[in-house]
Amino acid sequence: MTVTVTFAGSGDAFGSGGRLQSCIHVRRESGAVFLLDCGATSLVALKRLGLDPGEIRTVFLSHLHADHFGGLPFLVLDGQFSGRSNDLLVSGPVGLQERIIAAMEVGYPGSSAVRRKFRTRTVELTEQSTGIDLPRMIDGVCVRAWLADHPSGASAFVLRLEFDDVVIAYTGDTAWTDGIIEAAAGADLLIAECYYREKSIPYHLTLKALTDHAAKLSCERVVLTHMSADVLGHEMPYEAAHDGLVVTL
Repeated sequence: MTVTVTFAGSGDAFGSGGRLQSCIHVRRESGAVFLLDCGATSLVALKRLGLDPGEIRTVFLSHLHADHFGGLPFLVLDGQFSGRSNDLLVSGPVGLQERIIAAMEVGYPGSSAVRRKFRTRTVELTEQSTGIDLPRMIDGVCVRAWLADHPSGASAFVLRLEFDDVVIAYTGDTAWTDGIIEAAAGADLLIAECYYREKSIPYHLTLKALTDHAAKLSCERVVLTHMSADVLGHEMPYEAAHDGLVVTL
C-alpha cells in the first residue's frame, strides 16, 4: 500500500477562488487516517470527496485560528450523530482543550458537556527553550514542532510528521522561519503556505520567501496551499494544491 495525501480543503481563511479552508487528509499504509488541520469547512470538504469523517483517528493542528481548527466542533458532533465509537485524538498547542470547549460552546451551547460513545482526547505540544518540541509519538506518528511566526492566541507550529517510512512537513501559517528548513530536511513532501507572491504580509509566507530560500530546502516535493487571489491563476515554480488534489507517497 501507499500513503495518500488528499487536499480536501486548500484555501485561505476567506474562500479565495471558492476554495475550502485548510483540511489535509492523510491515509497511512495501514489504512489509518489523520488530518493536518481542520478548518471550519472541513466536514463539507471531506463529505464532498466521499471521505468518511468517522475514519479519522487523529487531528494534528498547526495553530488555533478558525480556518485551521474551527471544524472540530462539527467533526465531534457529526461523530455523535453518526454513531462513532472510536476515540478522536487532537494534537496542538497548549490551551487546545480550552479552545475546543470554547468553540463548541459558542456554536452549540451545552455541547461540550454531552456524554458520547467516544472521547475527544487532546495531546498538547510544548516548545522547549530552543523553540523545538522534542519528538512525540502520537498514534504511531513521530511528531516534531518548531515555533511558527503567526500569533493565534497560542503557539503556532511548523510540523514534521514521520510514519511508515514517510516524512511530511507542514508550515501551517507563518512568516519565514528557519524552522521550515529543519522540518523539511529530507522530507518526502513539504506542504507550504503561499499566501502572496511578493507582497510582504506579516505572519504569512510568500512565494518570494520560498524561492529566496529554495536552495536550503532539501525535501523531495513541495506543494503550495493557503493561496490568496494574488497567487491563484498565476504560473508557479512549485506544484499548487487545489481542493481534491491527491498526492501519493
